[in-house]
Amino acid sequence: MGQVVNLGSNFEISVGDTAQLIAEVMNAEIEIITEEERLRPENSEVERLWADNTKVKQLFGWQPNYGGREGFMRGLTETAEWFTQADNLRRYKDDIYNI
Repeated sequence: MGQVVNLGSNFEISVGDTAQLIAEVMNAEIEIITEEERLRPENSEVERLWADNTKVKQLFGWQPNYGGREGFMRGLTETAEWFTQADNLRRYKDDIYNI
């Protein structure tokens, strides 16, 4: 019978810290504005999102190529570089959601 596993980097980061790292990679100065009504309520069903990859490592010996903060920064840098290439932007479909 099948099992569910997380394929993730076992790395946790907040949305705000993610935005700051994206700004750093893109050499941009940003100001994050927080709207109180958009904050997750206390005792909410989700406090954080984190893909624990312990099970997939145990079952298959899998580990991410982009791990931790350094891997996340490398991934952001490569993504930003991809978006700066005109040929890539011509192929990018921002009006639909696809994988």
